[in-house]
Amino acid sequence: MNPQLFLAFVVVAAALACTPGVDWAYSIAAGLKERSFIPAVAGLCSGYVLHTVLIVAGLAALLAGMPGVLGWLTIAGAGYLLWLGVSTIRSWRGASFGAGPALDMSVPADPADTRTQPNQFRTYLQGVGTSGINPKGLLFYVALVPQFVSAEAPLPVPVQSGLLGLTFVLLAGAVYSCVALLARRLLHSRPGAARRVTLASGIIMVGLGTALLAEQLIL
Repeated sequence: MNPQLFLAFVVVAAALACTPGVDWAYSIAAGLKERSFIPAVAGLCSGYVLHTVLIVAGLAALLAGMPGVLGWLTIAGAGYLLWLGVSTIRSWRGASFGAGPALDMSVPADPADTRTQPNQFRTYLQGVGTSGINPKGLLFYVALVPQFVSAEAPLPVPVQSGLLGLTFVLLAGAVYSCVALLARRLLHSRPGAARRVTLASGIIMVGLGTALLAEQLIL
């Protein structure tokens, strides 16, 4: 792989991961509501791993070239974001923190505590849906990754695509972890602000879902 192309991709991918959007909103909301933000971030990253697999297999470009299928995927993604946003808005009053180490985000949940496992798995699946079902993520891979693949490189094109896709996954995971952790730390002693941020995160998800749905209805 061309080192210069790879470095350019890292810069662009990092800039995109640092751009606030639905992933940020979900990371913040999960970081404020849940005991640990790790399942949420892992879910978001797993969704992008799915996109990486699709582009390596050549299915991403195929789907992008089928407006009908992509349109239905967009509607499904919009509906999912609307549901997730409404759920977040409905729970915004619970985004408050009390004192005590049990709410310390830096301390992982006790694996023996079965009460936390269903919630963590649900949070993980919601993260997968947030990034995996979102057609914008699919189009991001189709539009961006091929620009940094070199036909003259010793590695096959699918391998290059996979490496670039996984590089974005790692960058996104690092950025989203920082976002969730900072939100938790900064708002730990500010329950009122935590509630407002959670409410804003839900509104952002609803807004993006509405925009995606309106885009399809207009077309």
